[in-house]
Amino acid sequence: MFDSIKIFQAKLLSLSSLSLSLILPLAAPVNSEPIVTENQLDLSPEIINESPVLQRWLKTVPNVSEEIQNDPSFRTRIGIGYAEFPSSHHRGGINVRVEDIFIGQTNLTLSGDYETSFNDDEDREAGGVNLNYYILPLGSYINATPIVGYRSIRTNNYDEDGVNVGAKIIFPLSRTGASDFSVSQTFMSPGDDNEVGITNLSFGYAITKNIRLATEIEKQNSRVKKDSQFSILVEWMP
Repeated sequence: MFDSIKIFQAKLLSLSSLSLSLILPLAAPVNSEPIVTENQLDLSPEIINESPVLQRWLKTVPNVSEEIQNDPSFRTRIGIGYAEFPSSHHRGGINVRVEDIFIGQTNLTLSGDYETSFNDDEDREAGGVNLNYYILPLGSYINATPIVGYRSIRTNNYDEDGVNVGAKIIFPLSRTGASDFSVSQTFMSPGDDNEVGITNLSFGYAITKNIRLATEIEKQNSRVKKDSQFSILVEWMP
C-alpha cells in the first residue's frame, strides 16, 4: 500500500513540474528573454549571420502587433507624368509631385506638387506645399489627415495664391505601398472673394517593388471659372 502511495506522489510531482514548465513561459514578460538561444537552433552560424530577423529575435522578442500598427502602410512617392487640362481645350502639360515625406518617427508628413501646361495661349500653372498629420496609427488600412499649406494658381482668367487648408482620406490597399486610393478637399484663401475649392482624387498601383503607375483627377472651383486636370504619372518609392 505504501508503495502505491509513493508511486502516486511521484506521478503527481511529475505532473506539477510539467504544468509549471508550460505555464512559466507564458507568464514571462514579452520582452524579457529570448524564446531560444543561438545554441538551441539547429542552424548554421552563416544562416543566422545573414538573417537580421533571426538575430533580432535571438536578442529580444519584438511586439509584433505594435509594430504592425505603427509601421506605415503607405510610402513616400516621387512622381512625374503627363497632365491634360480638359477645361483649357484639352491642353497638355506636365505634373510633378512628392507625396508623404515622413518627418522623423512621427505622423507628420510633407507633400508638394507642381503642374503647368505647354501652351502659353491657354496658360495653366499651379503648385504648392502641404503639411499633413495623420490622426490614426500609420499602419491602419484607412487614415485621415488635416492639410495646412500654401498654394498658387495661375490661369488666363485669374491669378491667386494664399493659405491652403482642408483634409485628406487615404485608403492604403496594400501595406507595402503597392496600391492606395486617396481623396482630398482643400480651400485656397478660404473666406476671401477669390477663394478656390480644390478636389483631388488619386489612385496608384505598383508594377515593381519601387515603381508605380498613378492617376490623378483634380477639380478647381472658383467664382471666375471651374477648371479641371487629369494626369498619368510614374512614381518612384524610395
